[in-house]
Amino acid sequence: MPRAARRALIPGRFQPPHWGHFKLFRWSLERFDEVIIVVGSAQKSHTLTNPFTAGERIEMIRLGLVDTGLPLDRFIIVPVPDIETNFAWPRWVEMLVPAFDCVVTGNALVDRLFREYGYCVVNPPLFERETYSATRVRRLMLEGGEWRKLVPESVARYIEMINGVERLKSIAR
Repeated sequence: MPRAARRALIPGRFQPPHWGHFKLFRWSLERFDEVIIVVGSAQKSHTLTNPFTAGERIEMIRLGLVDTGLPLDRFIIVPVPDIETNFAWPRWVEMLVPAFDCVVTGNALVDRLFREYGYCVVNPPLFERETYSATRVRRLMLEGGEWRKLVPESVARYIEMINGVERLKSIAR
């Protein structure tokens, strides 16, 4: 990745943010001056796949950044609601976030859409994807398994404070 790229965009749902996300954030800071974290599907919450609100996810990301020693002043966190037209999504994102030079994603659709709009796209390594996935964290929460070790301690405390596990179990009933 050329060092000339100044600001990266990382889109995701972060339901919830886990260690894989924070490893990605650290990896991105080694390559870019600033990182915009797009909290996608911002309008969704209180469902099995999207149990947390955009505000809760932003709070968890900020807590996790501090917990992992990453500098808050190099991150911009923006909630972005979905639109129904995939092709127009990059323009929608451009309208809602500050200017960016490159997109960091492992999602094939996001990669394709931003490349079609002429953006630099970087595909990062997957950081222990079989271990760190929000789907797995939510499943362990539902099953009463050990999910806390998959997220920074501050994120686990926050989820417990907002009764996130109980919320998820209630939604599943």
